[in-house]
Amino acid sequence: MASHPVRGPAGDTAHAGGCPQPLFARAGAARWGDRGRSRSPGRADGRAADPSRTARGGPGPGAHFPPVGHDGTERRIARPHDPREQTRGYRGKKTCQTVKHVLLINAALTILLLSATDAGSIHDKRMADAAPYPLPAGSRWLQDLGFWACTLDQVEIIMPTKKPRGRALTRAQKAVNRRIARRRVRIEHVNSRVKRGRIVQDTSRLRKAGARDQVMEICGALHNFRVRLIPWQPMV
Repeated sequence: MASHPVRGPAGDTAHAGGCPQPLFARAGAARWGDRGRSRSPGRADGRAADPSRTARGGPGPGAHFPPVGHDGTERRIARPHDPREQTRGYRGKKTCQTVKHVLLINAALTILLLSATDAGSIHDKRMADAAPYPLPAGSRWLQDLGFWACTLDQVEIIMPTKKPRGRALTRAQKAVNRRIARRRVRIEHVNSRVKRGRIVQDTSRLRKAGARDQVMEICGALHNFRVRLIPWQPMV
């Protein structure tokens, strides 16, 4: 599905894929930087005070940028009639049929990007690889271990340290992971705020093409409106 622009918090634009209409009708064209991807995994070094490292090389000239974060969110849908769609949409973890999105948020907790709607069985990493993240060089990117090896050129990856098999994390690594978790939990707050709308919280029985995308986009736009009207404590 084609991507559509979404107005950012400071007049800049990002893209929301898979939705029939943009979040804001007057959104302009997006300007993306180099989004080439590296296959090397980006993980935190728990020995340092700053747990992040760049995907390639050291921090870029924009290392002072506020952090951005991304995470996946799922919505329940009615069981499709097509057996193939039943297989694609079945989510074993939730034992139901779901569709999934990946949301990209900035430090002010405004949604910058809403990915294309995909089946619940698709992994978050695959969806993130297909999303056109509009991040400039030197940005800082918060993500969890579910996005292992999801990197962007000249973008600093902030991830927790994974527990080694058969060994325990050091006290310093655990402290770093807690600090990352306190920042990354704000992404979950955005997901839950978007789902204040019962139309995306409850099981969706909409079957018309594009209807599920449109209601998710509207709820995301309402969240952005609320955050601009009553700002939240930013993610720092």
